[in-house]
Amino acid sequence: MRVLLDEDVPVQVLEPLKRVLKSHHVQHLNELRWKNKKDLFVLRDASSGGFQVIVTNDAARLDDVYETEAIKKSGLHHVRYGQRPDLGLHGLALALGAIVSAMPPLIAELEAATGHRLVRIHALDPKRRYDLTDPRKSPPKYWPR
Repeated sequence: MRVLLDEDVPVQVLEPLKRVLKSHHVQHLNELRWKNKKDLFVLRDASSGGFQVIVTNDAARLDDVYETEAIKKSGLHHVRYGQRPDLGLHGLALALGAIVSAMPPLIAELEAATGHRLVRIHALDPKRRYDLTDPRKSPPKYWPR
């Protein structure tokens, strides 16, 4: 599949996505010199350019009648994600992690889909990112003593 990352998707996610989606073509809108192109034209040109998926942080697109119509007309799988701006760089890292971890199984589902899909990637949980254990206080079963 050909995947286009919209202008509002941080360019830093491009290389990790290329690694986890090796058999797919992933490109950022900036590489196409489409920066500042209006969304309606991006959708049209991405579709006619052979892209099947667009990834965006623009959640408001589905609240706009013209953009919703353009998404439908484009036939592109529309993948959006949220980012918590109140968390600053931490929010950005969580959003990027959510995108990279969701895309491989998501692309597999989209390849099997009959018709186009609207997708919302949920963010990683900022309150429970990992478990931390002190092996002195709570050693695993086979921890050397």
